[in-house]
Amino acid sequence: MRRLSRILLAALLVTSLGGCGLLAAPCRVASAVIKIIPVVGHAAAVPTDACAAALDP
Repeated sequence: MRRLSRILLAALLVTSLGGCGLLAAPCRVASAVIKIIPVVGHAAAVPTDACAAALDP
């Protein structure tokens, strides 16, 4: 029974993270990290924002 519940939990996680959102996650994380930089962060994050927008419309 415990094994079945683990399998169901794993399946739920995979379906919630699946698709283009999972592929765009590294771009979104990189963009958020770059935006922390004062003054130039938002301008420097434009390419990573474009990457995320292209992967996850």
